Amino acid sequence: MSAPRIILPLNLASEPFRRDRPLLVASAATAALLLGVFLLLVHGIAVQREAAAENRAQLAALEARLRAVAAEQAQLEARLREPANAQVLDRSVLLNSLILRKSISWTQLFSDLEKVMPGNVRLITVRPFLTGDNAVQLDMVVGAQSPEPVIELLKRLERSPTFGATALLSSSPPTQNEPLYRYRVSVNYAQKF
Repeated sequence: MSAPRIILPLNLASEPFRRDRPLLVASAATAALLLGVFLLLVHGIAVQREAAAENRAQLAALEARLRAVAAEQAQLEARLREPANAQVLDRSVLLNSLILRKSISWTQLFSDLEKVMPGNVRLITVRPFLTGDNAVQLDMVVGAQSPEPVIELLKRLERSPTFGATALLSSSPPTQNEPLYRYRVSVNYAQKF
């Protein structure tokens, strides 16, 4: 009887067999995809550069036009300030300011105030005036039985798109002759025409 033979699997090759083909195919596909994304990004950058160049050219043209208009305006203002034209300019400024003051519609003003005025607040006086930047501001005196309705009025004025920032200028408690709390309020007013 002979000795049992033991068979050992032995690979005599210098490099063992590996399955690299799927990995190589996946790497090639990923490289092609990344190259495509890279080319898209390069194209996007080129398009943005062209758009930026067009925008810079338009901006330069607009700035040149603005400089020309500013120079023309300076010439006209210098001409208006000549002694011969000073009287006409002063009269024009006066008439424009009068027209602007008369453009405040009292009917519209009271209609706008009616929309925000609580029922238990009484409007005692209202005086519109123009600020230095030609904005309309109202100087009002309001009265109420207690301070809470006036606080509600101030909140409504500030939330309203027609009115703006409010300021409480002064207040006075009820007296024997005047049974209401009186408050002097200043508020910005943007009348809709």
